Amino acid sequence: MHIAVFCGSSLPHNKEIVEAAAALGRRIAQEGHTLVYGGSNLGLMGVVSGAALEAGGRVVGVIPNLFSDDIIHSQRVTELVRVGSMAERKERIMEACDAFVALPGGIGTIDEVSEVMVMNQLQIVDGQRVLDGSYKTKPMILLNIDGYYNPFLEQLRLTKEEGLMRSDAGLVAAATVDEVLCHIC
Repeated sequence: MHIAVFCGSSLPHNKEIVEAAAALGRRIAQEGHTLVYGGSNLGLMGVVSGAALEAGGRVVGVIPNLFSDDIIHSQRVTELVRVGSMAERKERIMEACDAFVALPGGIGTIDEVSEVMVMNQLQIVDGQRVLDGSYKTKPMILLNIDGYYNPFLEQLRLTKEEGLMRSDAGLVAAATVDEVLCHIC
């Protein structure tokens, strides 16, 4: 299984988040899955990908050409996919993956989570809507360390309560790495 991990290129102040990122990378590798991520070796991206590689896992980095060649060529990955833009990076990751996990992150991470939810809600596969009833929602799991995503989850609850969102769009919150993997497998 190909599992995308959405996270930032910065390190948070909360060390539990850093530890969870490393644990997630290790577990993805140990379970025999492929980690697909945004391609950076900085911040949480570097933590999760480094842990997966150290555990013998396959790691695919998808990185836009807008970064310098020094940054692009400094990545430790099994496979590096270069794309033309941030939008293309999201599209390639979403097409390649069977499940998605978001570590606590910034606006880019929220954007990626939202994009997966829209894809699920509209039943889009490879840019096309599936209208024959065969669409299977791809899991989108928030690793909700120390309640990081609670405000986001509350906003989604209000959106659904107001009738502005039809479903949970595959979104699940998990408090631990073990719980994340239970939702995926």
